[in-house]
Amino acid sequence: MAEVTLDKIAKTYPNGFKAVMDANLKVEDKEFVVLLGPSGCGKTTTLRMIAGLEEITEGTIKIGGRVVNDVEPKDRDIAMVFQNYALYPHMTVYENMAFGLKLRKTPKPEIEQRVKEAARILGIEQLLDRKPKQLSGGQRQRVAVGRAIVRNPKVFLFDEPLSNLDAKLRVQMRAELKRLHQNLQATIIYVTHDQVEAMTMADKIVIMKDGIIQQIGDPYSVYFEPKNKFVAGFIGTPAMNFINAKLVSEGGRLWVIKEDMKVLVPEDKAARLKDLVGKDITFGMRPEDIYDKMYAVAPKDEFTVKGNVDVVEPLGSETLIHANIYGDDIVAKVDPKSRAAAGEKIDLVFDMTMMHVFHPETEVNVLAGTHEDAQPKDK
Repeated sequence: MAEVTLDKIAKTYPNGFKAVMDANLKVEDKEFVVLLGPSGCGKTTTLRMIAGLEEITEGTIKIGGRVVNDVEPKDRDIAMVFQNYALYPHMTVYENMAFGLKLRKTPKPEIEQRVKEAARILGIEQLLDRKPKQLSGGQRQRVAVGRAIVRNPKVFLFDEPLSNLDAKLRVQMRAELKRLHQNLQATIIYVTHDQVEAMTMADKIVIMKDGIIQQIGDPYSVYFEPKNKFVAGFIGTPAMNFINAKLVSEGGRLWVIKEDMKVLVPEDKAARLKDLVGKDITFGMRPEDIYDKMYAVAPKDEFTVKGNVDVVEPLGSETLIHANIYGDDIVAKVDPKSRAAAGEKIDLVFDMTMMHVFHPETEVNVLAGTHEDAQPKDK
């Protein structure tokens, strides 16, 4: 396997559209890196530039320490797994998996050994004589992965490989791909728009928007320490709540205020916010950091907010409460014993140790770096 380095990579199309701008990224040897973002953010273009399927406009790409800007895709020692599987319908599973090795004139005994070993790893030994039309979506995806494995490449590239599968099968395949990575000790670069896939599979997540890398970090850091409002809103299900408010200093303490909502800022965070006192801010709270006061541990009035319940979604292990707080809609992930009902008022307690504040102009998370010791808590 090998590391992959992108140094100031850019892609501009003839019509002037900038698909990727000044991308810098280092994928370590044996690392599982996910390129994550909404449609059109440049993640697939970046993957295709690594593969050699798109020419780069600027910058340098290295695979295993070798500059590959002008190297043909077949000579980059990479294997790519596509969204639509790209299997040859007239070939058997065995023939599909062996095809690339035959083109490279690999000896027949070695082809057989590699194909059977890949089939064993993926649990598809019994499918080797079947044609793609006889396979389910999940089986076809395994064959596509097997075709990549047999080549024993330096780098595996995955382009939204699970998007055509149903929800239950996606969950199963996520676990299988993670297990495969652990067994192969492979370098993997994986593209998806599904943040659950990214959080559950990645060693490192690269979040992109409009062709620009917004943040690079492990799943923990991008979740608890989002660098800006976009990352904060994109990572997490349900998404982070954003409330338009103001920072006000009263009685020697700092408060987040919006109409009759008034919550106290912890002292350790107040020092980071002194330049925004008296200014409008975007106040962020994740749903799991908002509690139904009836079931909160030692609730305090200075952290309590009144809201109007719009919708209640009981999910068994938890309940989602959709409420409105002085014009802003929020979601709270509360104790399943909560008996909140639509149309009622509710007292919600904010865990202000987990608060986020975004600059009104730059949308940078002013408090990034203050949640490093955060751990999941019991409600």
